[in-house]
Amino acid sequence: MVIKNLENKIRLVTIICGFFLVGCILISISSIWTARSMVVDAQQKVYVLDGNVPILVQRTTMQETLDVEAKSHVEMFHHYFFTLAPDDKYIRYTMEKAMYLVDETGLAQYNTLKEKGFYNNIMGTSAVFSIFCDSIRFDKEKMEFTYYGRQRIERRTSILTRELVTAGQLKRVPRTDNNPHGLLVMNWRTLLNKDIEQKTKNNY
Repeated sequence: MVIKNLENKIRLVTIICGFFLVGCILISISSIWTARSMVVDAQQKVYVLDGNVPILVQRTTMQETLDVEAKSHVEMFHHYFFTLAPDDKYIRYTMEKAMYLVDETGLAQYNTLKEKGFYNNIMGTSAVFSIFCDSIRFDKEKMEFTYYGRQRIERRTSILTRELVTAGQLKRVPRTDNNPHGLLVMNWRTLLNKDIEQKTKNNY
């Protein structure tokens, strides 16, 4: 009888210890999972100082912001390539910035224009070139874009407005100071570049 009671007590202690062990394992696993989730969540949050006030901002992946970054990259490239002034140092500066954002097709267009005396003509006529983006169509699946814009060319006696349409593809590359979006314009080509309006300036 005593032995039987002893066996029952041992069995009860074993069951209690087993439940206790399982409970400890479950608590440990849940604690590890919670801690990991908190760390991952914390890594997605960045604090930016506005003066002395920290502001919480949320990090996103490039895939989530690809559409915005692609259009911004394309617009930035066109701004550098088509914004020109009668200043050879400024032209070299903008072209250097533009070349960081495009493959050899951009350099080929630049060299062609340079050989034709396009940039010398800008300085000789004191022309000022500005570019205005109307819209950018971007296909995320094919990584292809079409840029629609207008170019304003102001000379001493006239202001010419041209319609500009270009196209190309985008390729992911490492982000750098000179290429903050981590994208590269590929196979860039001009589809349309025609005059749409010309005004004579009033010279008093």
